Amino acid sequence: MPNLGVVAHAADDLRVEALPEPSPAADEAVLEIAFGGVCGSDLHYWRHGAAGASVLREPMVLGHEISGTVVAAAADGSGPSAGTRVAVHPLTPHGDGITPWPADRPNLAPASSYLGSALHLPHTQGGFARRVALPTRLLHAVPETLPLEVAALAEPAAVAWHGLERAGDVSGKRVLVIGAGPIGQLVVAVARHHGAAEVFATDLHALPRRIAEQHGATTLAAADAAALAALHADVVVESSGTVPGLASAIEAARRGGTVVLLGLQRAGDVPAAVATAITRELTIVGSFRFADEFDDVIAALADGSLDVSGVVTHVLPADRALEAFGVAADASVSSKVLLDFTGE
Repeated sequence: MPNLGVVAHAADDLRVEALPEPSPAADEAVLEIAFGGVCGSDLHYWRHGAAGASVLREPMVLGHEISGTVVAAAADGSGPSAGTRVAVHPLTPHGDGITPWPADRPNLAPASSYLGSALHLPHTQGGFARRVALPTRLLHAVPETLPLEVAALAEPAAVAWHGLERAGDVSGKRVLVIGAGPIGQLVVAVARHHGAAEVFATDLHALPRRIAEQHGATTLAAADAAALAALHADVVVESSGTVPGLASAIEAARRGGTVVLLGLQRAGDVPAAVATAITRELTIVGSFRFADEFDDVIAALADGSLDVSGVVTHVLPADRALEAFGVAADASVSSKVLLDFTGE
């Protein structure tokens, strides 16, 4: 089969095209990709030619939420052997020689590369292709009991896991998730896994509210300000990345509560009810990507304790990527959309 890849060339210029066969370096294994999840950053590259400060300056293979099977082990003997099923951790941390960052938090390294990112030039090519060569340090073996469709959720689930753990121990607490998109759905699942006593979720659309309810969350309409304010949640995870969502998160947090900023807000100044945060002594923490949670997430997905059923709403063949991206962009009809690279 030709090595089809999903390549962003510019805004509104997404192509499925034949790529050269991978030519691995000594520390790289060749993977046969099984599934790839369409992320919000992939949608931004498609629609706008940029994801925040990362601007397309050359064609780039998209995709960082990927699973697959090693078909050729690395020549240097590192990493998994041929036949090993893996999920991919897309981060390679790098410092810039100037900016300090905590060594135990690689997600905060200032000059890091991430699969499918246009931050650096040349761009870091992603994993939306039938066959790719990747450094073995990115490859994490998954148990035979874990379907590769589910393993493709390891990366976004790790984002949700890291975000919730930024709030500390949530067992026995009331947790509210603002925005029940794919990441918000996974935060709901992680909150249940971590023993939250009550989980609530908001969204503008009926479909994500129904999916959250399947995981035991009580849902509210995003515009119901009075109901949100009455929750007095111990922990609020803002996963919508919107200014109204931020306002709702602060308003819904109890006195002495914690607000986790997980959804990426727009660049520049963002209005916020700072006086309310001060007088309630709220703890407000940011959350960016994830650190060392990846293997814990894989284990929880494999044993079923992290229940992500229903989060994937669509699986489309990779050669229908443009259609898949359109579906993923409509939050009223989809949650997580996967590309299937296994077909003819």
